[in-house]
Amino acid sequence: MRRALALASRGYGTTSPNPMVGAVIVRAGKCLGEGWHQRAGEPHAEVNAIRDAVRQGYSTHGAALYVTLEPCCTHGRTPPCTEAIVRAGIVRVVVSTKDPNPAHIGRGFKVLRRAGIQVESGILSGESSRLNESFNHWIAHQTPFVTVKSAMTLDGKIATAAGESKWITGVKARAHGMHLRRGADAILVGINTVIADNPSLTLRGRSAAGATRQQPRRIILDSMARTPLKSKVANDDDAARTTVIVSKDAPLQRVVALDRKVNVIVAPARQGRLDLGWLLRRLGAENVVNLLVEGGGEINASFLLGGFAHRIAFFYAPKILGGRNSRKAVAGQGMPSLKESVLLADVEFGQLGSDFLITAKVESDALMQFSQT
Repeated sequence: MRRALALASRGYGTTSPNPMVGAVIVRAGKCLGEGWHQRAGEPHAEVNAIRDAVRQGYSTHGAALYVTLEPCCTHGRTPPCTEAIVRAGIVRVVVSTKDPNPAHIGRGFKVLRRAGIQVESGILSGESSRLNESFNHWIAHQTPFVTVKSAMTLDGKIATAAGESKWITGVKARAHGMHLRRGADAILVGINTVIADNPSLTLRGRSAAGATRQQPRRIILDSMARTPLKSKVANDDDAARTTVIVSKDAPLQRVVALDRKVNVIVAPARQGRLDLGWLLRRLGAENVVNLLVEGGGEINASFLLGGFAHRIAFFYAPKILGGRNSRKAVAGQGMPSLKESVLLADVEFGQLGSDFLITAKVESDALMQFSQT
């Protein structure tokens, strides 16, 4: 199963809106074939593992299949994997986690058992669930899994008072930031970031597995349609993948001009700000499974303090900037009391060159309230 999980991870950034899945076929202690789901719309891991065994001249009859997710039993863009497993003569299927879709959970197991196949589940389920935490959330809630990423000094500053921010962290930290982008369906920033930095918000380089993928969508929160018409996000080869979110109060002339270059969505307001809950539901319906927020302090605060974030990835450089006017990683109004602080769980620490990375799940009353609505 550990080998199957390693294979599944090769699909990072290329399988959305499908999960990452890996499979290994074994008989008498010998690996006959292995595979992983490589891209949405292409064969699933189980089918690729069966084909790998056949290519090598092995019969799969009487073999065991180890797979990280419950095999599908419904027709989608590909035929059901349960049919391929039965045809292959596999007699035992060992699964890490069940299908998280409430409409499908356990159905694949029933189909296999009716065919006389022994089924076991729950092996390394924690590792498998973490691998597909974004997909599992999207399936359950129909909204993207939101990660807030920020690079800052040890005292929590992302830029000087004048806006200077390049580069706070080093090469290895920035490379890991690009890795996070590779796993995202969309990157979100605020209009202040676009005006100050004119970022590309694109993927650069290739993944560790050598896979290529299309650029993620770029989401710009810009209530008054101030996105410069000459900005990179409105003029490069991926401008068609840029979406600017404006309010109904945005000047019509600016909205029309932007709409000629990028996608423009008019979002409703909530308490005088763009309604992030509405936006997340809209993005979820458009198959945005994993949303990476790379905003400034105000945008980060909107997601974190508003209860819309699920994970943080905070990079810390061994630097002290200071200054009451330096720009904070998380700004906004702040919480009124310590007991209302955003709580973090499953905190993990790492080092990237001279910089530090803290990742953690967000656990707060606000997040739980949003998840229930």
